[in-house]
Amino acid sequence: MTPETLEVRFLGGKRIDVQAGEFTIRTDQAVKAGGEASAPEPFQLFLASIASCAGIFAWNFCQSRDLPAAGLGLRMLCHRDPQSKLIGRIELILNLPEGFPEKHRPSIVRAIELCAVKKHIQDAPEFVTRIED
Repeated sequence: MTPETLEVRFLGGKRIDVQAGEFTIRTDQAVKAGGEASAPEPFQLFLASIASCAGIFAWNFCQSRDLPAAGLGLRMLCHRDPQSKLIGRIELILNLPEGFPEKHRPSIVRAIELCAVKKHIQDAPEFVTRIED
């Protein structure tokens, strides 16, 4: 299988773009880190990918069952480990629309658990860094 390729472009300062298929994803660093804060930081995009993936799984669950999705809400809380300073726990908090059927509550949680981004974190890929001439 051919690997998916993302191209990184260095734009000056702390601005970096990533070409992912037809889309350009812009990043920057916070001013305090020497950037211009003109775009999200890469780590913010990483966290946003988890939240948006969980969100699309919740939305698709509702749509595929003709369940009300208006008013559906999702928040993600990221708890840092005080020693490592890394995210040690992520909570996804789902707010269901009024009238959401009680019998579907456990199923929508299971649907969110299928998030592909989360699964890749839980079963982490091997990382290899190499120089190409």
